[in-house]
Amino acid sequence: MKVPDAAEVCDRVMEEVGSAVVADRAFLERVTLGVLARGHVLIEDVPGTGKTLTARSFATALGLEFSRIQFTPDLLPTDVTGTNVFNEKDGSFEFSPGPIFANVVLADEINRAPPKTQAALLEAMEEGQVTVDGETHALPQPFYVIATQNPVESEGAFQLPEAQLDRFTVKTALGYPDDAGEVELLRRRAGRSDQSPTVETVLDPEDVQELRGVPETVRVDDDLLEYMAEVARVTREDRRVEVGVSPRGTQRLFETARAQAVVEGREFVTPDDVKRVADPVLAHRLILTPDATVNDVSQAAIVEDVLDDVPVPTVAEVES
Repeated sequence: MKVPDAAEVCDRVMEEVGSAVVADRAFLERVTLGVLARGHVLIEDVPGTGKTLTARSFATALGLEFSRIQFTPDLLPTDVTGTNVFNEKDGSFEFSPGPIFANVVLADEINRAPPKTQAALLEAMEEGQVTVDGETHALPQPFYVIATQNPVESEGAFQLPEAQLDRFTVKTALGYPDDAGEVELLRRRAGRSDQSPTVETVLDPEDVQELRGVPETVRVDDDLLEYMAEVARVTREDRRVEVGVSPRGTQRLFETARAQAVVEGREFVTPDDVKRVADPVLAHRLILTPDATVNDVSQAAIVEDVLDDVPVPTVAEVES
């Protein structure tokens, strides 16, 4: 699959999901970037904005097996990964896979579960496998986690640990629809008998695997590599930041910038691609100082300041 073909496919997927989810193009694009960049997406918003519908619609449009895990305070790690079950017939233990064994896994309200259960996702998200009782089990491929969380201010919600946040390539939010969007939501509901809308399948698992390989063909000039590394370095030196972007975060910025170029139908990355994905890729990785937190400094504002401070390279738009 070539870059122009991949861009067209991504557009078709977003258009199909947009037929069910009332959301702006930027939001749908960010979730799509998570698929392209072989990463995972965290959606934070209040209940009822369409987070679960978004995950289910993307899975259907991509032609992938979907599984939902409802995170609750009493959820155990084995409820996510699976467990070994005793077989009375032959006196042996057999592995019974948990709901994480799917292509698209919705980790719903992930910040309502205890840290031990949240940690069950770490190995799966980073390595595409889970270990139960010392035995490793590979997860289906492609494997993609869409996690949702309510704002920390919500009742019964807790802050995700830094290690967990760092595993998410993109963090985004749906937000409330505008007046026209909410009217459209009601109009769509009036036009069908089912409570939830449905979408059509656009791809199959083999197509998705091929699609995810396309960003590997996108060219990134050395000047842009230095630019991305400098952006990450400056976040670590900002006086308002206690812990800046990790090397993993820098790699995710690189991968997502390539994915953004694919969505735009280009075979090379530009500084605008980096700037466009910097906030959803980097902001959630910043740990602010207590003073910055008290003064209501936002992580997004820091990323914006860093982008303003770091000189932008000039990249010649020459086809590879």
